[in-house]
Amino acid sequence: MKNRTIFSLLLAGILAVPVFAQDNSAPQSQPTATPATMNQPATKADTATGKDPLQPETREGFWGRVNPFARKKYVARQTQPIRDRINELDELTASNTKAIKDTDARAQAGIQLASAKASEADQHAIDAGNKAQAAQQTAQQAHTRLNTVEQVVTNIDQYQATTQTEILFKPGQTVLSQNAKTALDEMATPLKSQRGYVVEVQGFSSGHGQVAIANSQKMAESVVRYLALNHDIPIYRIYLVGMGNAPAPATAAGETATKKRITGGRVEISLLKNNLEQLASSDTTSQNQTK
Repeated sequence: MKNRTIFSLLLAGILAVPVFAQDNSAPQSQPTATPATMNQPATKADTATGKDPLQPETREGFWGRVNPFARKKYVARQTQPIRDRINELDELTASNTKAIKDTDARAQAGIQLASAKASEADQHAIDAGNKAQAAQQTAQQAHTRLNTVEQVVTNIDQYQATTQTEILFKPGQTVLSQNAKTALDEMATPLKSQRGYVVEVQGFSSGHGQVAIANSQKMAESVVRYLALNHDIPIYRIYLVGMGNAPAPATAAGETATKKRITGGRVEISLLKNNLEQLASSDTTSQNQTK
């Protein structure tokens, strides 16, 4: 019985020694010297959280740095600063991640805005190029038209024969026959929509002297009267002359005008045009191109 008591006391003493050693081994902060920081101690600026770095415990207890009989509270007290620092680092990482995302979003928005501005500037440049091309084309058309007008004005009094019609009369006749009216209709109908023309009417008659001239004048007047009344050709566009028994003009190349014996009478109608019709056609074409 006495031996059991002594053994129990001895065992209790052995178990009490680690607890006493654990309680007396309080952590003390003492900076450790490493080769990298031996000459310069760590500061708050060297840490991500801006706080002093954690200092490892340097004091050794009864069991050394590793206590095989450490309790949960002791372990929790030793690891709490590490957990706190890890939580701070997590918060800092999350804040940095959010800042990076915000910066990236602003950068993407700036890039899209710059791209939109560049596209708008390109469109303005294209529009300006189209307007410049249209202005150049308009200037070219105006230059072409000016040259056409100058040419027409220069040749405004230069008339060229385009159509010739001959009306025959029997001796002593001054009234138009049906065939004569049909021939005049074919010549005068297209003139209603034209301008820049004159009609030359020359009458020829058999006989001599003033009698022949008077007869040729009457035949020519009958032609002019028909053109004015039936086709509304202005009188100022018609030039009439009674030639009497004057020689007939040449009818072929190289043939000279010779005086031929006229048994009855005839009237020669010549349609003469200048370049004014060409100017009107050019004006219409320019208007269509502008539209």
